[in-house]
Amino acid sequence: MARLARAMSVCMAMKRPPGKDDPVKPKRSAYDKALGLLARREHSRRELKTKLRQGGYEGEETSEAIDRLGEQQYQDDDRFGEVLLRSRIAQGYGPMRLRMELKTHGLSDARIRELLDAAEVDWDASAATQLRRRYGKAGVADAAERTRRAQFLLRRGFAAATVRNVTHADVDEADDDVS
Repeated sequence: MARLARAMSVCMAMKRPPGKDDPVKPKRSAYDKALGLLARREHSRRELKTKLRQGGYEGEETSEAIDRLGEQQYQDDDRFGEVLLRSRIAQGYGPMRLRMELKTHGLSDARIRELLDAAEVDWDASAATQLRRRYGKAGVADAAERTRRAQFLLRRGFAAATVRNVTHADVDEADDDVS
């Protein structure tokens, strides 16, 4: 019985809220926090800045930490863009979706064009692969089904010309105007 009472008191002690007798963990520096984030995966400068600000770090400390990480080559937007691009291409996304996502991370239009050109992807083959994965190998004679498949590819970020080549559906050219 004494053992049971002792075990219960240990459990209760573990559940009690932190009090004034408990040691307080010091807050990590912005540099340490950002380094921890980068240890898990690549982040863009913009993304790191946002996460650090949400964590309660001030603007100057955040900027200094990100600059220091860049100097030490732990953070590099070009490397981040390449990793993100390879990942999204493998997931089956099209160039328009990739362009928009890279832009939200703060990469320049010129750098995005360079990355997409360097990737050397056959977008028609990629779109056809996505159609096979989603709908199987069966052909389609129904115009409504072709339209539905075309909309699927457009949502994944493929250009209207690519969608037209793969699905043989009528697609508006206005969808290609996103830069």
